[in-house]
Amino acid sequence: MNDNRRALVLGGGGVAGIAWLTGVLAGLAAEGADVTGADLLVGTSAGSVVGAQIGSGLSLDELFERQADPASQNRELVPSGDVTVAEFAETWTRLAQENDDPAAVRRALGARALATPTVDEAERRSVIEGRLPVHEWPAGKLLVTAVNALTGDRRVFDRDSGVPLVDAVAASCAVPMVWPPVTIGGIRYVDGGVHSLTNLGLAAGCERVLVIAPMEDPGLAADIVAVEGKGGRVDVIEPDESALTAFGIDPLSPSTRTPSAQAGLAQGKASAAAIGALWD
Repeated sequence: MNDNRRALVLGGGGVAGIAWLTGVLAGLAAEGADVTGADLLVGTSAGSVVGAQIGSGLSLDELFERQADPASQNRELVPSGDVTVAEFAETWTRLAQENDDPAAVRRALGARALATPTVDEAERRSVIEGRLPVHEWPAGKLLVTAVNALTGDRRVFDRDSGVPLVDAVAASCAVPMVWPPVTIGGIRYVDGGVHSLTNLGLAAGCERVLVIAPMEDPGLAADIVAVEGKGGRVDVIEPDESALTAFGIDPLSPSTRTPSAQAGLAQGKASAAAIGALWD
């Protein structure tokens, strides 16, 4: 075992996923199962935002209001390019069907991301700044994932990486062809979900692991086997029917925030007894 006894793994899922994840965490805490004190947080895309937010010093109630209350919501951009999130997903699926090598798929997505016009990188970064209540890395151990757009290799950022938190989170949220790749040290990065929608494997060695995954992760089952093979116990919370309805057809739409947060709150409350038994 490593020194991280409990791990919280927060997966990708767009603007709707940020709201739902926040709601789930708030609902768990409301019923006595606060999991935000985990020894290790792994954040991918939407999960990187929420991981940074819960280390900001704001309470879960405050973070929930920032998602559920339209008057408290941060500014979000609507993608201005020609590629929708559905078209990105279709491209990803097709590339995965055509290639047996996951790294080749990641490189192909990265190449498309570099070649596709989107909003300005600085404008997109300003949105990420607005999502984060503070811009310093939290005191706890937070891992933020992204993918090198050229090589397809995963990069894991933390407070010791020398990379500003806003840049790391922006890179983790850079959906290929929808948002611009993020430049860090002269290297362009895309969404950490391109490697894995949860990156659960980074929690290997932990005794107890809670995965909260807004979107289905094709590699999750294999990662669970790997983590459990090292002595860990893994529980997973995935969206229920009400949450999926709240997400709608476009999880990047700002209009999904209020219903997704409320659906997450209800689901967190309903899951609290089972999760509390895992966590304590």
